[in-house]
Order: sequence, then C-alpha cells, then structure tokens
Amino acid sequence: MNKDLIPSSLSDLYDNMVASFSEQFAELVELIVTPGWRQHQLFIILVLWAVAYVLNLVTQGRWEAWARARTGWPKWRLRVLVQLMQRLTLVYFVVISWALYLLMQQVTWPSRSYIIGVVATLALAWLAIALVARLVRNRTLRKIFKWVMWIYATLVALNLTDDVAGFLDGVAISIGDLHISALGIIKAVLLIGVLLTLARIGTRAAERGLQNNDDITPSMQVLLAKGIQVLLYGAVFMAAIRTLGFDLTGIALLSGAIGVGIGFGLQKVVSNLISGIIILMDRSIKPGDVISLGDTFGWINALGARYVSVVTRDGREYLIPNEDLITNQVVNWSHSDKFVRLDLNFGTSYGDDPHKVRATAVRSVKTVARVLSGGSHEPVCHIIGFGDSSVDYVLRFWISDPTKGLTNIRGNVYLALWDAFQEEDISLPFPQREVRILPDEADAQQLAKE
Repeated sequence: MNKDLIPSSLSDLYDNMVASFSEQFAELVELIVTPGWRQHQLFIILVLWAVAYVLNLVTQGRWEAWARARTGWPKWRLRVLVQLMQRLTLVYFVVISWALYLLMQQVTWPSRSYIIGVVATLALAWLAIALVARLVRNRTLRKIFKWVMWIYATLVALNLTDDVAGFLDGVAISIGDLHISALGIIKAVLLIGVLLTLARIGTRAAERGLQNNDDITPSMQVLLAKGIQVLLYGAVFMAAIRTLGFDLTGIALLSGAIGVGIGFGLQKVVSNLISGIIILMDRSIKPGDVISLGDTFGWINALGARYVSVVTRDGREYLIPNEDLITNQVVNWSHSDKFVRLDLNFGTSYGDDPHKVRATAVRSVKTVARVLSGGSHEPVCHIIGFGDSSVDYVLRFWISDPTKGLTNIRGNVYLALWDAFQEEDISLPFPQREVRILPDEADAQQLAKE
C-alpha cells in the first residue's frame, strides 16, 4: 500500500499496524528457525494432526454404522451428526490437542504449550464456525459468514484485534455530527446479519407455534405470523440505522416525503397489502378453502401480503392479487363448512316409470365413493320437467372433499347411473330424425305416368 495515499490522520495507525504485523511475522520466522520448544510444539502439532487423520481412517466406518442406526433422532440432530462426521479429523484434532494442552499446562511451563493452545483454539473456532454456518441457507452468505468469522477468530487467537480495530476505526468520514467509520460499518453488517438470522428463526418458530394452536383460526394464524414478522424485521431495520449512527429524528421528515412519493407510485401494491389485511381480519378466505374466481377453480394454498396462492387440480399455482378477491365475486365452496352439494341433470324415456327411475338413481349414486348419505346429506332425485323427447330429472348429492376435484366425481356418478339404468332396462333417449329425399319435377311426372 502506498503510504502517501493515506490521510495524515491515519498515518500513525497505519505505521502501528504495519509494525505489529512485521513484529508478528518476525516472531513467526524466529519460531520456525530458532531451535527449542517452539519447534518442538510445531512438531507436536503435526504429530497430533497425523494421529487425528489415522483415527479418522480407523473409526470412520464404525461411526457411519452407528449413525445409520439413529433412525429415531430428530432431523436437526442428524444434520449436526452428518456435519461432525464430515469433519471427523478436525474433531479428533480438537479433542486431543486440547487434552494435551491442558495436560502440559499442569506438568510443564505454560510457554512450552502456548503455540499448541493457539492452534487448538483456532481449530475449535473453525469447527464451531463450520457448524453454526449451516444455519445460513444462502450459499453465498454462508461463505461470507465463514470467512468473516474465521478471520476474526484468527485475529483473536493472535491477539491482533486491537491493532486492526484501531486502524479500521480511523478509516472514517465525518459529516457534521455524523461519524461513519469502516469499523462501525463492519459492526453494523455483522449485527444486522445476526439479527436477521434471529428474526428469521423467531418468525418460523412463531409460525409453527401458531399452526399447532387449534384455538386460533387459520386466517388469524397468518395475520399474527405476518404481524410478528413485520415487528421483528422492523426492529432489525431500526437497530441497523442506530448502529450506523443516523439520528432517527433527523430523517423523519425525509422518510415522510419519500413515503408519500412511494405511495403515489405504488398504489396497487398498497391496495393489495390493505386488501390482504382485510381478508385476514374478516376471515372470508383462509388456507384450505376451495374457491372459484372466474375460470380458476382450486384451493387456497397460502395467504401472502400481496397475493393469494391458489392451486388447481392440474397442478397449476395461480398467484391472485388480494385486490381481485375483494372487488370481484368469489365462490367459496367451503366458507362455513366443508360440505358441497352437486347437481346432475339427465333424462329418461317417457315409457319408463318415473318412480323407478328416481329410486334407481338414488340407489346408484350411493355406491360411488366420496358421496355422502344419511341425515341432511341424503341424495335426492326430482323431476324438473317434461322435455320434447324425455322426462328431465335432477340428481342432487353431497361431498365433503371438494379439493379432490368435482369433474371426476361427476363422471363417476354418471357411470354409476349408466350401469344402473342398463340393469333396470331404463332407456336414455336421444334425438332421432327421419330424412326424406323429395324427387325433382321430371321424376314426379314419370312417377305420375306409371
């Protein structure tokens, strides 16, 4: 780094940091070159790593067999076990290096085990960081978290944190009373990352707790979960602003002006957000309900802040804006209960006894799976008119699982009617037409002569 490019206020910090690093590097060179207990400790560390590697080769098969037998363990414990087995050499090294370090602290001079203690501390820190990093699901963020924590652990182990912190604190800009340094930005980023992780974990824990509470309706569960999510992430946002040193009262007017401008530009988004809150509060639609909106028929998969996820029978997932559910007519097949009545129209010949037709239709529909019978859900069949070529009937029956489809149950009932009518010799009329071909004038005269 060119020293002339550094501001004069940072020159001393830069010199101190360079001197500290130079001193650490010189000590490292002296440690390697000079004979004595320092070299002995390096040799012991290499031997410990070799022993850990051999232990891994010898015991890996046994550990894998033992892990496969843990079928009753929860998933999180199995994931931790898998991570430990993937780093079995490091685990063995941490155990035996710490055991040797503590033993040497008791039986010999502390300086003769100092390097072993530093390496054991670094190994334990790397192992802990690797396990904790699994909580970060995003791969890029996980790598960033690992590198940042490894660097910090190394600085702590080498006792360089004060020098680096002093240098980073000196790299800053000042605008009036506002002072932003590189150290403050790093602390803010780390704090925000930790708080976001905790907020995500807390939100998911709250959602699981609400879903397991049968006393709360599904719509209120979603509303409470969204409220908790807004509060937690809002607290993270406020903490980030305060950590960076911004005065909240100073930016209140600016944020208000920006909010008004965004409100005019995002009217649809705000409308969907408000509509979503209304849907959750009045409980007109909840997860699991079967609805029809225009040509879309399906069940509610999830309620979002901006849209509702509707899954149809063909596997398609429609994201319907909340505003459409408020302003348009929606058929909720399971709003008050899960029972749905279906009507089938058919006709029979005038030569068939209508009493027999009605009894046969009711008897046949009861043989179809998913069709309810008994009480107020008993199937019925009524005459609804006398048509041109048939007596018209309507067959009404109930089901309790509309999410499994309506077209398939109608088709099964029609097949049951067909089979039952064939057995009872009940005919299904169809239009019949007689076509007559009239002769032309010449043919008419020839026929008259004959």
